Amino acid sequence: MKLSERIDALVQLGNYLEAGSEVLDAIIQQSYITNKWFVVENVRLSLHAIRTEFLNREKLIAWADAYRINPNGNQKTIGLILAGNIPLVGFHDVLAVFVAGHKAKIKLSEKDKFLLPHLLAKLEEIDERTKAYFELTPKLADFEAVIATGSNNTARYFETYFGKYPNIIRKNRNGVAVLTGEESEAELKALGQDIFQYFGLGCRNVSKLYIPANYNFDPLLEALHEYREIVLHNKYKNNFDYNYTLLIMNSIKHYSNGCILITEDNSLQSRIAQLHFELFADADDLRSKLAAHEDDIQCIVSRPIEGLDTFPFGKAQQPTLMDYADGVDTMTFLTGLN
Repeated sequence: MKLSERIDALVQLGNYLEAGSEVLDAIIQQSYITNKWFVVENVRLSLHAIRTEFLNREKLIAWADAYRINPNGNQKTIGLILAGNIPLVGFHDVLAVFVAGHKAKIKLSEKDKFLLPHLLAKLEEIDERTKAYFELTPKLADFEAVIATGSNNTARYFETYFGKYPNIIRKNRNGVAVLTGEESEAELKALGQDIFQYFGLGCRNVSKLYIPANYNFDPLLEALHEYREIVLHNKYKNNFDYNYTLLIMNSIKHYSNGCILITEDNSLQSRIAQLHFELFADADDLRSKLAAHEDDIQCIVSRPIEGLDTFPFGKAQQPTLMDYADGVDTMTFLTGLN
């Protein structure tokens, strides 16, 4: 398939997601039955983001034009190990391999094993030639390069198994937010999306705040209380209650509004229903603290900060085609294989 034909097929897939179908609705329900974190609202949120940011013709063309995609390039087989923390979190990797003209050999996460197969089947209905570009497999073998996403623990195994191949191996990362106390109510409410979307399970979700000394938590807690219905979700509520109990039993100072627990902790990674914070003295101290965790931060949510790439409040879970996980340009990696 020519690049233009591959893009045409992807755009039609986007049109399908916009129109929806009873089959798609059934797949969404099946995903929820298998994984209770995949509530219908969150799956539809992911599908909407994919349709608007990843399957838009103009955006796809501009993305592809930024790279040297050889129309006569030697097609490679790329092994993909996908994560399953949020719905279709690995779609960008699958998309990149296809646009670059390679074949994807895909190992799905057990947590998310229905959505992508359905989209690939629909893509094959749109253009049967796309079938040659994708293969779902329970175990990776016979590949020439690999992109693997997992935890810090699994990354060590990935490096052992796949180190001899060209590879991108991703580890745990988290989103952070920088607050000064001057944020508007609207900005703080938007920050709630960065914290609560997908129950905070995504690597782009904000798990930690950097704040100045004497920060007043009251406006933040009030704004985040707008998301209080999240505790109606049984699994989230169980995590909230468990973590709340631990904080009380261990006499750990914390702030709470009934749907989030905020504690001072230098760690970037926080438990479900919990948010860490760390104080910074001034701009230089802030930059130093962020730099120390550069390899562990997926994105920074904040008002613009000179010299740093930041996302506006509420946009952490709305990456564009050019927002690569771990800051590693997947398309440069893939096009370089030719």
